[in-house]
Amino acid sequence: MAYEIEWTAAAVRELRKIDRPAGRRIALAVTALAEEPRPPGSRALAGQPPGVMRIRIGDYRVVYQVDDHRIIVTVVRVAHRREVYRTL
Repeated sequence: MAYEIEWTAAAVRELRKIDRPAGRRIALAVTALAEEPRPPGSRALAGQPPGVMRIRIGDYRVVYQVDDHRIIVTVVRVAHRREVYRTL
């Protein structure tokens, strides 16, 4: 069963700031989350509510929340690895 993908306004703004090739790789990785919301290499974030995960795409990180009851993946942050965890 495919999950619906939602983006927060902040995540969309962050994605637009990233250069095009990296942005395309990130968009493809997020699209793949619809079929497999917990792909190999994804990690649950410590100190966050259950279901908050992250995937790595090169030097960038995508932080997202999986809601298994509503079958939704919400992209919360997209940023460079140096910056992504600062405001969570």
